[in-house]
Formats: sequence, structure tokens, C-alpha cells
Amino acid sequence: MELFHNANPLSDAELDRLDDLLASEAFRGEAMRLDELQGLLCAVVSAPEPVMPSAWIPAALGVEPAYENEEQMREVTGLLMRYYDEVAGTLRRGEEPDLVLFPVDADADEFDYAAWADGYLYGTHLGEADWLDAAGDYGEDLSDLLEDFFLLNGAIKEDVVKSGETWMSAAAERQALAAAGENLPARVLAVYDFWQALRVPVATLRREAPKIGRNDRCSCGSGRKFKQCCGDPKKLH
Repeated sequence: MELFHNANPLSDAELDRLDDLLASEAFRGEAMRLDELQGLLCAVVSAPEPVMPSAWIPAALGVEPAYENEEQMREVTGLLMRYYDEVAGTLRRGEEPDLVLFPVDADADEFDYAAWADGYLYGTHLGEADWLDAAGDYGEDLSDLLEDFFLLNGAIKEDVVKSGETWMSAAAERQALAAAGENLPARVLAVYDFWQALRVPVATLRREAPKIGRNDRCSCGSGRKFKQCCGDPKKLH
């Protein structure tokens, strides 16, 4: 069962209004920025199991916001749920999201992909299902899909430096980050498709029938090998 319904997408003015509300004193600096929020929602919508609003709304807004009045609370909640619906509808239609990105600083031409990736990766931890455990035999495929997110938020570099290994040159790093940022919308959609393929057919087969080998014929009936069909994150359907 889907957790969203059809709704009109937020207008630019409504997105600006939501951004202003998130930065208001009602949240005492605990609410996510709009870019982080979009990242979180993309992860929540894509999760292997449904993530309830009771889990992701406090993550997005902080605990116990100090709303000015009930009207402000209804406005925030209404805009937030419509934004969720918009993100969910985009991915469900097989469309890459138009990313909300802010400059790294006021004088920079560089966009803050790290904040967006942080919001997404935070969202992967909100459901009851552990993503890597839920991926099962396809954990390596999932890790490959998420690599750009960890590159953009600096986690891969941090791990390499901590291990004492040599990190890439500054020029190579800039090139890698630029490529990861450009590929990010496609990666978001690919992760969504990955979980759509695994949610029912593969998970059920893994529990109730002999495991499908990656060289076996896909159970969807396409006639192709599983690794070239539903088991291939780039060709999921």
C-alpha cells in the first residue's frame, strides 16, 4: 500500500514559504533545511519498508517544535506532507528528482551537495528495516549505488584518511565530486527502483523458495538472466 496520494506540487512560493518556516524560531534550529529535507524524503520514499510519518517528521523538524499557534502547525504539516507526496510521485513515475541545492556559501558558485547527501543518508536509518540487511544477497549492489552519496558527504574521504591510506589529488577529488553531483538524481531513482524490485518478488523468493542465482533465469518471466534483469540495479523494472 502506498503512503501517498496525488497532490498538486508545491509552487515556488510555497517552497520558499516552507524554507522560511523551517528556519523559524518555532524549531529552535533543529529543523532541516529544504535541501536536507528533500534528501531525507527521497530516502524515506525509497526505503525497503514503509517509513511512518511518526518516524520521519520528528527527524525533519526536531522534537516538540514551539509553534506560535495551531495555524502555524497546520501550515507546516500541510506543506510538509504535500512535499512528501510530490517526492513520492516523482519517483513512482520513474522521474529523476529536480534537486533543491543551496550554494556552499554566499560568495560561492559551488552547490552544497554534501548537505543534500547527508539528509538522504540520515533518511536511510529511519525505518525499522536495516538497508544492508534488507538487501541480503544484493548488498554489494546497494553499496555501489550509495557510493556517490558517501563520496559527496565526505564519509569515504574520512575513512580513507583515518586508515592512513592516500587520498586522491585535489584535482581528482574535484572531478569525482562533480561527477557524483551530476549523477545524483539518477542514483536517487536507481535506489528507488532497486528497492521496488526487491520489496516483494525477490524478498519473498528468498524466504520461501530456493535462492535465485545471479546467472539463473529471472523469475519475472523476461527470459533474461537475473543479474541482467531484476538483479541489475541499472536495469531494474
